[in-house]
Amino acid sequence: MTGYEENVDNQGKIAILGAGHVGSHCAMSLASSRFSGEIALIDLDPRKAEAQAQDVSDALSSFPSHAVVRAGAYEDCADADIIVIAIGEPWKPGQTRLDLLGASIGMLKGLLERLKPLNPCGIVITITNPADIVADYVRKGLGLPRNRVFGTGTLLDSARLVRILSEMTGLAREDIRAFSLGEHGDSSMIPFSQIRIEGRSFDTFDALDRTLILERTRRSGMDIIEGKGSTEFGIGQALASLCHAILSDAKRVLPLSVALEGEYGQNDVSCGVPCLVGRSGIEAVVELELTEMELAQLAESCGIIRKYMALVQ
Repeated sequence: MTGYEENVDNQGKIAILGAGHVGSHCAMSLASSRFSGEIALIDLDPRKAEAQAQDVSDALSSFPSHAVVRAGAYEDCADADIIVIAIGEPWKPGQTRLDLLGASIGMLKGLLERLKPLNPCGIVITITNPADIVADYVRKGLGLPRNRVFGTGTLLDSARLVRILSEMTGLAREDIRAFSLGEHGDSSMIPFSQIRIEGRSFDTFDALDRTLILERTRRSGMDIIEGKGSTEFGIGQALASLCHAILSDAKRVLPLSVALEGEYGQNDVSCGVPCLVGRSGIEAVVELELTEMELAQLAESCGIIRKYMALVQ
C-alpha cells in the first residue's frame, strides 16, 4: 500500500526553488506519496524546470495521484504554503559541506532579493548546504520568525543513523528511535543516552560500537557522493515527510535546524535539534535530557557552526 492510498488529504501549494537533482527528487517524492496539491518547480533555467516538471508528471500516470506538477515562477512563492530552497552547487568528493559556504551565500543573496519583495506567507524550508548556516542566513534575510524559516538540518542524518542501527542489529527501523544532533556535517553528534531500540536503551546492546556508529553516520553522505556523484533519494523522502507533517498538522517530532533561544544552553546559532512540527511550522523545540558529555558535544558542534556563521556577510 502506498502512502498516497493511505491519505490523500494533504493539499496545498509547494514551491521548490532549484530543479536539479535534489529539487526534482523532492518533487518526485512529494508527488508519489500522499500529497494531492500543487508543486511548482522554479529554476534560473526555465527549460530545465519545465523538463523536470514534465518528467515527474509523466511518472504520475503509472499510479494513483492527484498531485499537479508544473514549472513555476518566483511569483508562485508569494502564496505558497511551503517554499523549499534547494539551490546550490553539487557537493563533490573531498569537500566538506562547509566548503560550499561561499558559493551558496552568493546564490542566496540573489534569491533573497527576489523573494523578500513577495512577502511570502508560507513556511520556508532550506536544504542548501551548509544547512545550518544557510537556514540562519535565509531566516535573517527574510526577517521571519524561527518557526517559519528553518533547515532540514539533521533530519537526513537521523534517517541514516536509524538505517545503520537497523543494519547492525537486524531489527526493523520502525522499532528504532534515534536522533543525530548539531551540525549537518562532520561535527554532528549522537545522544546515545536517548536511543531506544525495541523500547530498550542503547546500553543493553553490548555489541554496538558508539565510535563506529558515529563515524558511519557522519560519513554516510560522502560515501554516497563518492559512489554515485550525488545524494537525492534520501533527502527527497525526508523533505516529503516534513512537508506532510506541516500540511497535516501532524505534531511530529523531527530533528531540524532551528535558531536556538536558550534551549540546550545555546543562543545565536542554528543547529539540528528535535522540534515539534505542525501547521505553523516549528511549534516548539524539544529539549532531550542529555548527559553532561552530550551537552558538551552539542556545544562543540554549535561552536563550529558559529565560526562559519561569522564569515557570512
